[in-house]
Amino acid sequence: MSAAGFLEEMARSSAARVARALAAESAARLEERARAAPAAPPLKLSPLGFDVIAEVKLRSPAAGVLAGDGEVAGRRVEGYARAGACAVSVLTEPSRFDGQLEHLRTAAEILRPLGVPAMRKDFIVDPYQVLEARAAGAGGVLLILRMLSAARLAELNALARELGLFVLLEAFDRDDLERARSCTAGHPAAGAPLLVGLNCRDLDTLEVVPERFAELAPLLPAGVCTVAESGVRGPEDAQRMRAMGYRAALIGTSLMEASDPQALLALILAAARCAPGLGAAAAPGQRGSKT
Repeated sequence: MSAAGFLEEMARSSAARVARALAAESAARLEERARAAPAAPPLKLSPLGFDVIAEVKLRSPAAGVLAGDGEVAGRRVEGYARAGACAVSVLTEPSRFDGQLEHLRTAAEILRPLGVPAMRKDFIVDPYQVLEARAAGAGGVLLILRMLSAARLAELNALARELGLFVLLEAFDRDDLERARSCTAGHPAAGAPLLVGLNCRDLDTLEVVPERFAELAPLLPAGVCTVAESGVRGPEDAQRMRAMGYRAALIGTSLMEASDPQALLALILAAARCAPGLGAAAAPGQRGSKT
């Protein structure tokens, strides 16, 4: 299936989920719940120059089943937080990733006293899904640039900001990064942060293409936290990402496959924060050496 075909399938699936949810609860009622939900912990980036958004996902179209049931959300997220994750990404897409909103709610409840936000990762196409994320306790959402028109992207970003959610804009290629640069140029400095992630997965083949990180690094927006997505499996990968100028990594499959994900995450963070190219107190979005 082509990239366009996969994303179109996911968009249709998301729209159908929204329609079913609306039949059970109006947008007005959901918004009341979202605005009444306890505040999520803010996203805090380390002054040591590199962070990890650790991911909980039960299945991936590329890797297959990664965990057998939703209890993994409860078992893993505390370990991620204690190892130093700045946020925990939770897949909520059910048809291809076995996710549920309940997994996000469970993660947010566990993470709140630990001061770490949960992020909803899904194929978000409607404001209703942003409200669902906040009502479930999330502190952030991921938005896939190529799935959204300029008007819808602006609408979703504005709603997330109004609700106090940080936003991770996910890019796959040069065109996506150009759109991300436009979004970040007009984004207010105050309030919940806007992050830009580059996913190096080829959506036509679902293969990871690590070379894209170096190829597209010069196009990353300045002044924001830039995130390497897919292809970061261990300490050496994280060191390379930091040396290229990435400020964080979103890591899922390798942590889900690890027998001790907390230990692996701690090793990744320690290695990346010792990597050459950035000072120990580098600011979010600051570029490092390309060596």
